Amino acid sequence: MEFHWIWKAVLIVFVGTILLRIAGRKSISQMTLAQTVIMIGIGSLLIQPLAGKNIWVTFGVGMMLVLTLVVTEYLQVKFDWFETFITGKSKIIIDNGVIQEDSLKKLRMTVDQLEMKLRQQSINKLQDVKYATLEPNGQVGVELQYDAMPATKKEIQELMSEIQHLKTSLNIMSMAQDIPTNQGDIFEEVVNNRHNTEPPDFLK
Repeated sequence: MEFHWIWKAVLIVFVGTILLRIAGRKSISQMTLAQTVIMIGIGSLLIQPLAGKNIWVTFGVGMMLVLTLVVTEYLQVKFDWFETFITGKSKIIIDNGVIQEDSLKKLRMTVDQLEMKLRQQSINKLQDVKYATLEPNGQVGVELQYDAMPATKKEIQELMSEIQHLKTSLNIMSMAQDIPTNQGDIFEEVVNNRHNTEPPDFLK
């Protein structure tokens, strides 16, 4: 009974892990088209040795796929036109709450699919969206209208500070109104022959 498939399986897992580690850590939803194609290719290749194919040839082809991916990503960094060709650019699909139907048609995306992606981001009104873009990895990026944006921690802290300052000012004014004053028109006291405000007994 042959057991060569055991060490092949272990080696495939080990080498496959190294290849995928070199290729990158992105999840499927974050991959570009080139990354997705090469990952599928690597997955198909890794199972070949168990079907009787030469294991070292398979690993060699897998390494070439990964090197191709690395070179492709390097070229995307260096040349913008190459990135546009391989990955594509973001497309505006909502502009000031209005769905751009022409863009959706070109992207072969339905309104229902767009609304599903917006609901996943807890957006329930198209009017709340200033811009929405379809990114090259298939995700939808959203910028909300100013009045629909959630308050940031900094804004809340500033509001609390203003409220505290207002409360302090009101307390000072209230205390000032409670303090009796002896101030008045001292000439009027002479005319009326009496104090506007009675002084303490010890000063009479």
